[in-house]
Amino acid sequence: MKLENLTIKQLLEAYENGDTTPKEAIEYYFGRIEAHDSDLNSYITVNSKILDQLDSSSSADKKGKLAGIPIAVKDVVSTQDLLTTCASHILDGYKPTFESTITQRILDEGALILGKTNLDEFCHGSSTETSYYGPSRNPWDTEKLPGGSSGGSAAATVADLCPASLGTETAGSLRQPASWCGCVGFKPTYGRVSRYGIIAMGSSLDSPGPLTKNVEDAAIILGVIAGKDKNDFTTSDKEVPDYAGALSKDAAQHMKFGIPKSWMELEIEEGIRKSFYSAVEILKSAGAEVVEVDMIDAKYAIAVYTLICRSEVSSNLSRFDGTRYGLSLDEQKLVFDYYEKVRGEGFGEEAKRRVMTGTFSLSAGYADEYFKIAEKCRRALKADVLNILQNVDAIIAPTTPVTAMKVGEASKNPLFGEMMDVFAETSSLSGLPGISIPCGFSDSMPVGFQFFSRHFEEQLLLDAAYFLESELNLPIKSPI
Repeated sequence: MKLENLTIKQLLEAYENGDTTPKEAIEYYFGRIEAHDSDLNSYITVNSKILDQLDSSSSADKKGKLAGIPIAVKDVVSTQDLLTTCASHILDGYKPTFESTITQRILDEGALILGKTNLDEFCHGSSTETSYYGPSRNPWDTEKLPGGSSGGSAAATVADLCPASLGTETAGSLRQPASWCGCVGFKPTYGRVSRYGIIAMGSSLDSPGPLTKNVEDAAIILGVIAGKDKNDFTTSDKEVPDYAGALSKDAAQHMKFGIPKSWMELEIEEGIRKSFYSAVEILKSAGAEVVEVDMIDAKYAIAVYTLICRSEVSSNLSRFDGTRYGLSLDEQKLVFDYYEKVRGEGFGEEAKRRVMTGTFSLSAGYADEYFKIAEKCRRALKADVLNILQNVDAIIAPTTPVTAMKVGEASKNPLFGEMMDVFAETSSLSGLPGISIPCGFSDSMPVGFQFFSRHFEEQLLLDAAYFLESELNLPIKSPI
């Protein structure tokens, strides 16, 4: 049986029918990685140990919703005894002694961790260029970026170096690389999926989620990883629906969607604009209502996100200084000098830049002027978008204002990430769920279409995206 470009659902069916086995599937993906990842640099670590857990028999006796499915995991997620680097020199050789909640949940459902994917160092960026291990490349054009920070996960999924992957989003880090690479990226409601074992970037923003070949696979994975976790007090105790089982192509026809007028007045690549409005016409033709909505200008979300995220980065990265307690003054000085050297050499330029700006915004005399005002503005942005969502089912927009840019572009702009995530920041700051799906091409590069809605309306978003995906009927095919 040919294994090329199979979705999770198709691979599960192939196992059940005896057409292939997990071992054959893993060998196929290992072969793809060996043949193509030298060009893409999407993986930091390939987990060759999983072959030891398998034999060539059918998976019919294996249990779980993901039985025998190899999944790639962003290397900011803790995996027991498997290298976890956050794409940073400062975590060289670190192998956690425990599993994150999301990896434990996929393992409990029979999944296999294929490897750990590349990212911007500690998730700081939207390009994967800030990785200590070098930038990942876009499968559609290896001279271009895959986006980020979950760029390695998106590139691996699209290039068929895995059937699906896990990533994280702080503001756009799932949706933006999904758009640039041409796959589905789902950012759940903040608190829908546990952050336990995710090495934190912005603790009030981080949301783990799937990157997949289609909407149905995103629903399958979300149904596994979502839910209350005693190790993360921010997780919701709301019941987790059977997202995949409840998928409906008819629901979108009765929905009302809002397009932010001020967003569409920004500079957007013409091919993206054309693909977006073509998809809008599909929704309208099906019977959906589409209206313009007045939303606070996205430039304010950029400013608020920059201050809040970098402040939280400063706090979260301080733990890598190491302990200095219970030592003599001379010993403290030795430890201080050592860790100053490690921190200076271990962190890349983007991480140091964000630590410095975040520390400044939290410092005495400036916290009131910057951080506290940013939090007030965050509440205003959230109130604005929730007010709009009382009158529409979901807000729709292009996922990004431009398609994938050339390698090297990110380093030219210290606010590159914030600019590329301009259409994601409002929803992330508000803790709302969002999904990006491919909707066409602009100058031969993928274009993403996003929906976002009220808290815990994941099923609504999946249904809307499922309908549009079926109408667009774009082929699932690796470009390499």
